[in-house]
Amino acid sequence: MSDLINKKICVIGLGYVGLPLAVEFGKVFDTVGFDINLKRVEELRQGVDKTLEVEPENMKLALKLKYTTEIKDCTDSNVYIITVPTPINEHKQPDLTPVIKASETVGTILKKGDIVIYESTVYPGCTEEVCVPILEKLSGLKFNEDFFCGFSPERVNPGDKVHTVVTIKKVTSGSTPEIAEEIDALYREIIKAGTHKASSIKVAEAAKVIENSQRDVNIAFVNELALIFERLEIDTLDVLEAAGTKWNFLPFRPGLVGGHCIGVDPYYLTHKAQAVGYNPEVILSGRRINDNMGIYVANKVIKLMIQKNKKVKHSKILVLGITFKENCPDIRNSRVIDVVNELKEFGCMVDVCDPLADPYEVMEEYGIKLSEFSDCKEFDYDALVLAVSHDSFKDYDLSDFINRQTVIYDIKGFFDRKIVTGRL
Repeated sequence: MSDLINKKICVIGLGYVGLPLAVEFGKVFDTVGFDINLKRVEELRQGVDKTLEVEPENMKLALKLKYTTEIKDCTDSNVYIITVPTPINEHKQPDLTPVIKASETVGTILKKGDIVIYESTVYPGCTEEVCVPILEKLSGLKFNEDFFCGFSPERVNPGDKVHTVVTIKKVTSGSTPEIAEEIDALYREIIKAGTHKASSIKVAEAAKVIENSQRDVNIAFVNELALIFERLEIDTLDVLEAAGTKWNFLPFRPGLVGGHCIGVDPYYLTHKAQAVGYNPEVILSGRRINDNMGIYVANKVIKLMIQKNKKVKHSKILVLGITFKENCPDIRNSRVIDVVNELKEFGCMVDVCDPLADPYEVMEEYGIKLSEFSDCKEFDYDALVLAVSHDSFKDYDLSDFINRQTVIYDIKGFFDRKIVTGRL
């Protein structure tokens, strides 16, 4: 710790990744959490985290952490950790705008001897090919002489209270062997699970994108199985349960694949692969399967409605859940919207209920006004779709829907199979 005692940390971006990291560093080092969202910063100053990633009691333990929207408050830091989002655009190409802007911001205050660590998911080579030139240009300093860089990929699993930033092993890397060791030692101060020092920044970048690409391909496989077994009139979850009795069978489940990682990261890898002349067939085929699952679900619901002599045009359908995963308020890149939009294409009127999602964010992102389940029970819905398996949905009384012969379609295998009309 003696070599690290003078480190002052600045975390750029206080979302699902940045806040938990800033809180842990703020327990040990003088730390500044920077974000351009004034409302977010004001909430954090009051001990409120709307992402639900950090408990209020844990935030109080970060006695050396302060929050700011002013970059001038970060000028005395000597380690800058960038944790901004890296989404894709409408053409499914990497959108590096947030990480570029963050690099520009840090570049304006970078000093000799400073270290810039990127945690944002990027393609292999991005840190040194895209970010470093920006830092050099804005600061007037020379890379690996005046300042240094590292890459330590985030491994946050939103909504997971067991696998947290301190309990997940951290991959680290640096632009020189000495800096790699210094960065590794820095993270070892807060990561209880330990660290793995990668041989280069590019290796660390690649490790991150293949983690989620692997999960994406595995989920695509079971999604394809669901498409096959539906035609064979076999319950997919029954098959997976039987196959899962073998010790080395991987327990993936079919479903909608969204969020800021699994549904996005593979495109960063395929973008770089195509740039060097290779067409990644397996990864892209998996993406195509997963991207089309929302359309498949909506069409299946319509078929079940027809089988029950339900009208389709102007029918009323209730969708439970709009976040990208269970027990988490994150709505970024939620593929539930694909189900909703496809149902609307059939002429259905769709209501959405989600007690964890922020109504303002849902309206801003998807143009949907969230409904309260207590109000929805009064309506005669033709179909109900369980899209996200929030624990709170277990307490919902579905007896009115069952009595009205409502089509109940369960994407997640969440409800008692005796009450559902169909499931994925």
